[in-house]
Amino acid sequence: MASKESMLRQWNMLRLVPRAPQSITAADITDRLAQAEFPVDKRTVERDLNALAGLFPLLVDDSSKPFKWSWQRDGAAFSLPGMSVPEALTLTMVEQHLRHQLPPSTLDALRPHFSAAAHTLAATDDKAHTKAWLGKVRSIPAAQPLLPPELDDACQRTVYDALMKDSQLKLHYLKRDGSTLAVYEAVHPLAIVQKGGTVYLVCLFAGYDDARTIALHRVKQAEVLHLPARRPAGFDIDAFIAQGQFGIADGGEIRLQAVFKRAAGEHLAETPLSKDQVLFNESPDTLRLIATVPRTRALTWWLLGFGDGVVVHEPADLREELRQTALRMAAAYGGGDAGAA
Repeated sequence: MASKESMLRQWNMLRLVPRAPQSITAADITDRLAQAEFPVDKRTVERDLNALAGLFPLLVDDSSKPFKWSWQRDGAAFSLPGMSVPEALTLTMVEQHLRHQLPPSTLDALRPHFSAAAHTLAATDDKAHTKAWLGKVRSIPAAQPLLPPELDDACQRTVYDALMKDSQLKLHYLKRDGSTLAVYEAVHPLAIVQKGGTVYLVCLFAGYDDARTIALHRVKQAEVLHLPARRPAGFDIDAFIAQGQFGIADGGEIRLQAVFKRAAGEHLAETPLSKDQVLFNESPDTLRLIATVPRTRALTWWLLGFGDGVVVHEPADLREELRQTALRMAAAYGGGDAGAA
Protein backbone atom coordinates (compact mmCIF):
# COMPACT_ATOMS: atom_id res chain seq x y z
CA MET A 1 0.00 0.00 0.00
CA ALA A 2 1.27 3.43 -0.88
CA SER A 3 2.46 5.58 2.02
CA LYS A 4 0.54 8.65 3.10
CA GLU A 5 3.34 10.84 1.71
CA SER A 6 3.22 9.06 -1.69
CA MET A 7 -0.55 9.48 -1.92
CA LEU A 8 -0.33 13.19 -1.15
CA ARG A 9 2.45 13.64 -3.69
CA GLN A 10 0.50 11.83 -6.41
CA TRP A 11 -2.64 13.79 -5.61
CA ASN A 12 -0.70 17.03 -6.06
CA MET A 13 0.83 15.69 -9.28
CA LEU A 14 -2.64 15.09 -10.75
CA ARG A 15 -3.65 18.64 -9.88
CA LEU A 16 -0.58 19.96 -11.72
CA VAL A 17 -1.38 18.21 -15.03
CA PRO A 18 -3.30 20.67 -17.27
CA ARG A 19 -6.15 19.75 -19.57
CA ALA A 20 -5.28 19.24 -23.24
CA PRO A 21 -4.22 20.97 -25.44
CA GLN A 22 -2.02 22.42 -22.68
CA SER A 23 0.70 20.17 -21.29
CA ILE A 24 3.49 19.89 -18.74
CA THR A 25 6.77 17.96 -18.58
CA ALA A 26 7.91 15.64 -15.81
CA ALA A 27 10.75 18.09 -15.06
CA ASP A 28 8.29 20.96 -14.51
CA ILE A 29 6.17 18.76 -12.25
CA THR A 30 9.28 17.84 -10.28
CA ASP A 31 10.13 21.51 -9.76
CA ARG A 32 6.60 22.40 -8.67
CA LEU A 33 6.41 19.45 -6.29
CA ALA A 34 9.62 20.65 -4.67
CA GLN A 35 8.05 24.08 -4.17
CA ALA A 36 5.09 22.33 -2.51
CA GLU A 37 7.51 20.51 -0.18
CA PHE A 38 7.38 17.16 -1.99
CA PRO A 39 11.05 16.82 -3.07
CA VAL A 40 11.51 13.82 -5.40
CA ASP A 41 13.63 13.12 -8.45
CA LYS A 42 12.33 13.26 -12.02
CA ARG A 43 12.54 9.48 -12.42
CA THR A 44 10.09 9.03 -9.52
CA VAL A 45 7.70 11.54 -11.10
CA GLU A 46 7.89 9.69 -14.44
CA ARG A 47 7.22 6.36 -12.74
CA ASP A 48 4.25 7.83 -10.87
CA LEU A 49 2.83 9.39 -14.05
CA ASN A 50 2.99 6.09 -15.91
CA ALA A 51 1.25 4.34 -13.02
CA LEU A 52 -1.43 7.00 -12.70
CA ALA A 53 -2.11 6.90 -16.46
CA GLY A 54 -3.58 3.44 -15.91
CA LEU A 55 -6.15 4.86 -13.47
CA PHE A 56 -6.83 8.41 -14.71
CA PRO A 57 -7.40 9.94 -18.16
CA LEU A 58 -3.82 11.09 -18.68
CA LEU A 59 -2.19 11.51 -22.09
CA VAL A 60 1.49 11.60 -22.94
CA ASP A 61 2.97 13.14 -26.08
CA ASP A 62 6.10 11.03 -26.64
CA SER A 63 6.72 12.25 -30.19
CA SER A 64 9.69 14.27 -28.97
CA LYS A 65 11.64 14.82 -25.79
CA PRO A 66 10.90 15.94 -23.19
CA PHE A 67 7.60 14.05 -23.06
CA LYS A 68 4.59 16.22 -22.37
CA TRP A 69 1.69 15.19 -20.15
CA SER A 70 -1.94 16.34 -20.34
CA TRP A 71 -5.30 15.50 -18.85
CA GLN A 72 -7.68 14.28 -21.58
CA ARG A 73 -9.71 17.20 -22.92
CA ASP A 74 -13.03 15.47 -22.25
CA GLY A 75 -11.83 13.42 -19.29
CA ALA A 76 -13.70 13.60 -15.98
CA ALA A 77 -12.49 16.32 -13.64
CA PHE A 78 -10.28 15.28 -10.76
CA SER A 79 -11.31 16.71 -7.43
CA LEU A 80 -11.53 15.69 -3.82
CA PRO A 81 -14.03 15.40 -2.25
CA GLY A 82 -16.37 14.02 -4.93
CA MET A 83 -19.28 15.99 -6.38
CA SER A 84 -22.40 16.12 -4.23
CA VAL A 85 -25.85 15.42 -5.67
CA PRO A 86 -26.99 19.08 -5.23
CA GLU A 87 -23.86 20.23 -7.07
CA ALA A 88 -24.53 17.70 -9.84
CA LEU A 89 -28.15 18.87 -10.12
CA THR A 90 -27.07 22.51 -10.42
CA LEU A 91 -24.48 21.78 -13.11
CA THR A 92 -26.96 19.65 -15.08
CA MET A 93 -29.48 22.50 -15.12
CA VAL A 94 -26.75 24.97 -16.11
CA GLU A 95 -25.84 22.70 -19.04
CA GLN A 96 -29.48 22.43 -20.12
CA HIS A 97 -30.38 26.12 -19.96
CA LEU A 98 -27.18 28.15 -20.42
CA ARG A 99 -25.24 26.14 -23.01
CA HIS A 100 -25.55 28.78 -25.75
CA GLN A 101 -24.99 31.68 -23.37
CA LEU A 102 -21.52 30.65 -22.16
CA PRO A 103 -18.27 31.52 -23.94
CA PRO A 104 -16.59 28.46 -25.51
CA SER A 105 -13.60 28.58 -23.16
CA THR A 106 -15.92 28.44 -20.15
CA LEU A 107 -17.98 25.68 -21.72
CA ASP A 108 -14.82 23.67 -22.42
CA ALA A 109 -13.73 24.07 -18.81
CA LEU A 110 -17.13 22.93 -17.57
CA ARG A 111 -17.57 19.90 -19.84
CA PRO A 112 -15.69 17.51 -17.52
CA HIS A 113 -17.80 18.79 -14.62
CA PHE A 114 -20.97 18.24 -16.67
CA SER A 115 -19.78 14.69 -17.32
CA ALA A 116 -19.02 14.17 -13.64
CA ALA A 117 -22.46 15.55 -12.75
CA ALA A 118 -24.13 13.10 -15.13
CA HIS A 119 -22.23 10.19 -13.57
CA THR A 120 -23.11 11.37 -10.06
CA LEU A 121 -26.81 11.57 -10.87
CA ALA A 122 -26.74 8.24 -12.72
CA ALA A 123 -25.32 6.58 -9.62
CA THR A 124 -27.91 8.19 -7.34
CA ASP A 125 -31.14 6.44 -6.39
CA ASP A 126 -33.93 7.69 -8.64
CA LYS A 127 -36.06 8.29 -5.55
CA ALA A 128 -33.54 10.72 -4.04
CA HIS A 129 -35.29 14.06 -3.51
CA THR A 130 -32.57 16.15 -5.15
CA LYS A 131 -32.25 13.98 -8.26
CA ALA A 132 -36.03 13.75 -8.55
CA TRP A 133 -36.11 17.55 -8.89
CA LEU A 134 -35.07 17.20 -12.56
CA GLY A 135 -38.38 15.50 -13.21
CA LYS A 136 -40.38 18.14 -11.34
CA VAL A 137 -39.46 21.39 -13.10
CA ARG A 138 -39.88 22.50 -16.71
CA SER A 139 -39.57 25.74 -18.66
CA ILE A 140 -42.28 26.11 -21.31
CA PRO A 141 -42.00 28.72 -24.08
CA ALA A 142 -44.88 31.15 -24.41
CA ALA A 143 -45.20 30.48 -28.14
CA GLN A 144 -45.37 27.23 -30.12
CA PRO A 145 -42.04 25.46 -29.45
CA LEU A 146 -39.88 24.80 -32.50
CA LEU A 147 -36.86 22.56 -32.90
CA PRO A 148 -33.70 24.70 -32.78
CA PRO A 149 -31.71 25.17 -36.01
CA GLU A 150 -28.39 23.38 -36.28
CA LEU A 151 -25.36 25.47 -35.37
CA ASP A 152 -21.91 24.94 -36.81
CA ASP A 153 -19.80 24.37 -33.69
CA ALA A 154 -16.63 25.81 -35.20
CA CYS A 155 -18.42 28.96 -36.39
CA GLN A 156 -20.12 29.43 -33.04
CA ARG A 157 -16.82 29.05 -31.21
CA THR A 158 -15.12 31.58 -33.49
CA VAL A 159 -17.93 34.14 -33.13
CA TYR A 160 -18.06 33.78 -29.35
CA ASP A 161 -14.28 34.06 -29.12
CA ALA A 162 -14.29 37.28 -31.16
CA LEU A 163 -17.10 38.68 -29.00
CA MET A 164 -15.19 37.92 -25.81
CA LYS A 165 -12.00 39.52 -27.13
CA ASP A 166 -13.74 42.49 -28.87
CA SER A 167 -12.24 41.49 -32.22
CA GLN A 168 -13.64 41.91 -35.73
CA LEU A 169 -15.01 39.00 -37.74
CA LYS A 170 -15.16 37.97 -41.38
CA LEU A 171 -18.35 35.99 -41.96
CA HIS A 172 -19.76 33.92 -44.81
CA TYR A 173 -23.51 34.24 -44.28
CA LEU A 174 -26.30 32.32 -45.97
CA LYS A 175 -29.21 34.68 -46.44
CA ARG A 176 -32.79 33.77 -45.63
CA ASP A 177 -33.52 32.69 -49.23
CA GLY A 178 -31.18 29.76 -48.66
CA SER A 179 -29.22 30.28 -51.88
CA THR A 180 -27.35 33.58 -51.55
CA LEU A 181 -24.03 33.43 -49.69
CA ALA A 182 -22.86 36.89 -48.61
CA VAL A 183 -19.36 37.69 -47.37
CA TYR A 184 -19.12 40.35 -44.66
CA GLU A 185 -15.53 41.51 -44.42
CA ALA A 186 -15.59 43.52 -41.18
CA VAL A 187 -18.24 42.58 -38.63
CA HIS A 188 -18.02 44.14 -35.16
CA PRO A 189 -19.69 41.81 -32.60
CA LEU A 190 -21.64 43.44 -29.77
CA ALA A 191 -23.71 40.75 -28.06
CA ILE A 192 -25.29 37.31 -28.27
CA VAL A 193 -29.04 36.94 -27.72
CA GLN A 194 -30.95 33.67 -27.63
CA LYS A 195 -34.63 33.84 -28.51
CA GLY A 196 -36.38 30.51 -28.24
CA GLY A 197 -34.05 28.01 -29.90
CA THR A 198 -32.40 30.57 -32.18
CA VAL A 199 -29.13 32.30 -31.32
CA TYR A 200 -28.53 35.78 -32.77
CA LEU A 201 -25.38 37.88 -33.09
CA VAL A 202 -25.91 41.60 -32.49
CA CYS A 203 -23.26 43.46 -34.45
CA LEU A 204 -22.16 46.44 -36.51
CA PHE A 205 -21.30 46.17 -40.19
CA ALA A 206 -18.47 48.13 -41.80
CA GLY A 207 -19.63 51.62 -42.76
CA TYR A 208 -22.76 51.52 -40.55
CA ASP A 209 -23.38 52.78 -37.03
CA ASP A 210 -26.70 51.07 -36.27
CA ALA A 211 -26.68 47.71 -34.52
CA ARG A 212 -28.12 44.80 -36.49
CA THR A 213 -28.85 41.14 -35.87
CA ILE A 214 -27.95 38.02 -37.79
CA ALA A 215 -29.00 34.43 -37.07
CA LEU A 216 -25.94 32.47 -35.99
CA HIS A 217 -27.08 29.22 -37.64
CA ARG A 218 -26.79 30.92 -41.05
CA VAL A 219 -23.09 31.65 -40.51
CA LYS A 220 -21.31 29.05 -42.64
CA GLN A 221 -17.73 30.24 -42.14
CA ALA A 222 -16.20 32.58 -39.57
CA GLU A 223 -12.75 34.04 -39.12
CA VAL A 224 -11.38 36.24 -36.35
CA LEU A 225 -9.54 39.19 -37.91
CA HIS A 226 -7.60 40.18 -34.76
CA LEU A 227 -8.53 43.80 -35.32
CA PRO A 228 -10.25 45.79 -32.55
CA ALA A 229 -14.04 45.86 -32.90
CA ARG A 230 -16.05 49.08 -32.73
CA ARG A 231 -18.55 49.46 -29.93
CA PRO A 232 -21.01 52.39 -29.94
CA ALA A 233 -20.70 54.66 -26.93
CA GLY A 234 -23.40 53.83 -24.45
CA PHE A 235 -24.54 50.66 -26.25
CA ASP A 236 -26.71 48.62 -23.90
CA ILE A 237 -28.02 45.22 -24.91
CA ASP A 238 -31.05 45.47 -22.60
CA ALA A 239 -32.05 48.80 -24.15
CA PHE A 240 -31.53 47.32 -27.62
CA ILE A 241 -33.88 44.42 -26.81
CA ALA A 242 -36.42 46.79 -25.22
CA GLN A 243 -36.65 48.66 -28.53
CA GLY A 244 -38.39 45.60 -29.94
CA GLN A 245 -35.51 44.38 -32.09
CA PHE A 246 -36.19 40.73 -31.33
CA GLY A 247 -39.88 41.16 -31.96
CA ILE A 248 -38.62 42.32 -35.38
CA ALA A 249 -39.38 46.01 -35.03
CA ASP A 250 -41.68 47.66 -37.53
CA GLY A 251 -41.18 51.20 -36.27
CA GLY A 252 -41.31 53.04 -32.97
CA GLU A 253 -43.77 52.76 -30.11
CA ILE A 254 -47.55 52.83 -30.33
CA ARG A 255 -50.39 53.48 -27.93
CA LEU A 256 -52.36 50.25 -28.18
CA GLN A 257 -56.05 50.26 -27.34
CA ALA A 258 -57.90 46.95 -27.59
CA VAL A 259 -60.92 45.21 -26.14
CA PHE A 260 -60.45 41.61 -25.01
CA LYS A 261 -63.00 39.00 -24.19
CA ARG A 262 -62.57 38.41 -20.47
CA ALA A 263 -61.31 34.82 -20.87
CA ALA A 264 -58.70 35.97 -23.39
CA GLY A 265 -57.43 39.05 -21.57
CA GLU A 266 -57.76 38.51 -17.84
CA HIS A 267 -54.20 37.13 -17.58
CA LEU A 268 -52.95 40.65 -18.42
CA ALA A 269 -53.91 41.77 -14.90
CA GLU A 270 -51.10 39.55 -13.57
CA THR A 271 -48.69 39.72 -16.52
CA PRO A 272 -48.93 43.29 -17.92
CA LEU A 273 -48.03 44.13 -21.49
CA SER A 274 -46.17 47.28 -20.39
CA LYS A 275 -45.35 49.28 -17.28
CA ASP A 276 -47.95 51.93 -18.12
CA GLN A 277 -50.68 49.39 -18.91
CA VAL A 278 -54.25 50.28 -17.94
CA LEU A 279 -56.77 47.42 -17.85
CA PHE A 280 -60.39 47.92 -16.81
CA ASN A 281 -63.83 46.39 -17.22
CA GLU A 282 -65.46 47.46 -20.47
CA SER A 283 -68.51 45.29 -19.80
CA PRO A 284 -69.29 42.18 -17.74
CA ASP A 285 -67.69 40.08 -20.52
CA THR A 286 -64.91 42.31 -21.85
CA LEU A 287 -61.77 44.17 -20.73
CA ARG A 288 -60.27 47.28 -22.31
CA LEU A 289 -56.49 47.48 -22.57
CA ILE A 290 -54.42 50.65 -23.03
CA ALA A 291 -50.64 50.24 -23.20
CA THR A 292 -47.54 51.73 -24.82
CA VAL A 293 -45.66 48.99 -26.70
CA PRO A 294 -43.09 48.64 -29.52
CA ARG A 295 -44.66 48.21 -32.96
CA THR A 296 -43.34 44.78 -33.90
CA ARG A 297 -44.36 41.80 -35.95
CA ALA A 298 -44.32 39.80 -32.72
CA LEU A 299 -47.06 42.11 -31.38
CA THR A 300 -49.11 41.51 -34.53
CA TRP A 301 -48.67 37.74 -34.26
CA TRP A 302 -49.56 37.87 -30.56
CA LEU A 303 -52.80 39.75 -31.25
CA LEU A 304 -53.72 37.44 -34.13
CA GLY A 305 -53.21 34.48 -31.81
CA PHE A 306 -56.32 35.52 -29.84
CA GLY A 307 -58.53 35.18 -32.91
CA ASP A 308 -61.89 36.81 -32.19
CA GLY A 309 -60.92 37.15 -28.53
CA VAL A 310 -59.59 40.67 -29.13
CA VAL A 311 -60.57 43.70 -31.22
CA VAL A 312 -57.93 46.39 -31.74
CA HIS A 313 -59.26 49.97 -31.87
CA GLU A 314 -56.04 52.01 -32.02
CA PRO A 315 -53.76 52.70 -33.75
CA ALA A 316 -55.81 52.76 -36.94
CA ASP A 317 -53.10 51.28 -39.17
CA LEU A 318 -52.69 48.25 -36.91
CA ARG A 319 -56.46 47.78 -36.76
CA GLU A 320 -56.60 47.88 -40.57
CA GLU A 321 -53.71 45.41 -40.89
CA LEU A 322 -55.50 42.94 -38.62
CA ARG A 323 -58.79 43.46 -40.45
CA GLN A 324 -57.20 42.75 -43.81
CA THR A 325 -55.47 39.67 -42.39
CA ALA A 326 -58.79 38.40 -41.05
CA LEU A 327 -60.40 38.86 -44.48
CA ARG A 328 -57.58 36.99 -46.22
CA MET A 329 -57.79 34.17 -43.66
CA ALA A 330 -61.55 33.88 -44.19
CA ALA A 331 -61.00 33.69 -47.94
CA ALA A 332 -58.24 31.11 -47.54
CA TYR A 333 -60.53 28.91 -45.43
CA GLY A 334 -63.36 29.28 -47.95
CA GLY A 335 -65.44 31.65 -45.85
CA GLY A 336 -67.35 34.69 -46.92
CA ASP A 337 -67.42 38.04 -45.19
CA ALA A 338 -65.04 38.04 -42.22
CA GLY A 339 -67.10 40.71 -40.49
CA ALA A 340 -65.80 43.85 -38.88
CA ALA A 341 -62.47 43.50 -37.18
